[in-house]
Amino acid sequence: MAIIITDECINCDACISECPNNAIYEPDQEWAYSDETALSGNVTTPSGNEVDADAQIEAISDEFYFIVTDKCTECKGFHDEPQCASVCPVDCCIIDEDNVETDEQLLAKKAWLHGE
Repeated sequence: MAIIITDECINCDACISECPNNAIYEPDQEWAYSDETALSGNVTTPSGNEVDADAQIEAISDEFYFIVTDKCTECKGFHDEPQCASVCPVDCCIIDEDNVETDEQLLAKKAWLHGE
């Protein structure tokens, strides 16, 4: 599963530097798959979509921090638990029940993001 940030987020900035995949963005910030990853050019996402990794994509939220599901690995392969959730002072980084993934899928996503 990926992690999501709920609307209880207070925009404290604690989570953003903890993410090893650069999957967390500030409110109203455009993002790209290539941000702090090994991805570049046209790629196929783990969910099977063809995308330009360098293209800037519209922010998912304009009110609070957000996590890009295709870049979130729940910190598998880096840490024992999701770091965003462990540092969040208001417990708004939670499991995204709509994006259930196995450990194998999360590790494959990590390898995809970082060219391993």
